[in-house]
Amino acid sequence: MSQQNYSNHAQYVFAFHVVLFGILVLTWIGAGVNLYQSWGDHARFYSAALIFVIVFCVIFTALIARVFALKAQDRAIRAEENLRHFALTGKLLPASLSVKQIIGLRFAPDDEFVALARRAASENLAQDDIKRAIKNWKADTYRV
Repeated sequence: MSQQNYSNHAQYVFAFHVVLFGILVLTWIGAGVNLYQSWGDHARFYSAALIFVIVFCVIFTALIARVFALKAQDRAIRAEENLRHFALTGKLLPASLSVKQIIGLRFAPDDEFVALARRAASENLAQDDIKRAIKNWKADTYRV
């Protein structure tokens, strides 16, 4: 990856976002077609319905697994940034900061971090506004 900055920092995993999700959606469509075609045939209908439901469950599981991983990552980021703020100032991050705001702050280098955290708390900046306010982007490549 080239130098990370605001315009290219979003994580995009081709194998998950395109390949896996595409295969699952196509499989679910195929299961739906199979279910529709077996509608009057009792011998095939049960199997077709079961396949349709199982594919839906696999899609749902893949999406939930992604959400769980991101939630765990958010907790780790919150702890890391709180520790960083404590190391720089001797105080924890302001309690008024939301998790989204703290996640936006993770890209700020140490020399911008404290002032930007204070500004984010006082002005209630959105995550995107925090990221745009960073002058010298600190890359975060260890993400889910």
